[in-house]
Parts: sequence; C-alpha cells; structure tokens
Amino acid sequence: MTEQKKTVNVLSNATKHYKAQIAGDMNNFEVPEWDTTIYYRTITNLKAETEIVELSRQGKSTEALVMSIINKARKDDGSLMFSKHDKDVFMNEVDPKVVLRVASRLNGDPLPQVSEVAKN
Repeated sequence: MTEQKKTVNVLSNATKHYKAQIAGDMNNFEVPEWDTTIYYRTITNLKAETEIVELSRQGKSTEALVMSIINKARKDDGSLMFSKHDKDVFMNEVDPKVVLRVASRLNGDPLPQVSEVAKN
C-alpha cells in the first residue's frame, strides 16, 4: 500500500471516529437563572475552537468564555441556542457568575474565577 493510500485510510478512520462522536446523545444541564436546559456535546470541531483559542491568545478571556457558550450551547433538537450576534448581550447584560458556570460546564474543565476574568 502506498503512503498516499495509508494517509487516505487514516484520514477516513479519523472522520468516521469524529462522526461517531457527534452522533451520540447530547449531555445537558439546567440553568435555573435562565429558565432553560442547555444541551451540548463533549466534542466540537477545530473550526469552532479556533475563534475561542484566538481570543484567549489575545488576552480576551472573557470573550473566549462567551464564544464557547455561543459555539457549544444547543437546544434539545441539536441546533445552536445562541448566535454570534448575542455576544454583546452576554458581555454587557448577563450575570458573569452564571456565564462562568455555564462556560465551565460546557468546556468540561475549571475556569477562572469572576475576579480573574474581570481583570481582562
């Protein structure tokens, strides 16, 4: 088998694995302050993560947290709950403690405290 065919097989396996991961059931959690249930998958694609990583690199951690919510929070039918046009509302009109809690849950790891984010 040529190197090119091996690469194609590996890439095919990689895409099959990804499709299997996103086809599974979504996780969910309640956000009582927003009177809603947020659905999410534990995996996203690199395109969705790129904007978050870039914002973090630029020292815009608060915006990165908001974009993680916008890119990952879903309705029960799997469609996105928010759009990029909602970013300013999150940044200016939503309780930062709830934003941090939701982003932490969606990202699956500890995030900075409100006081740390406020410095940015």
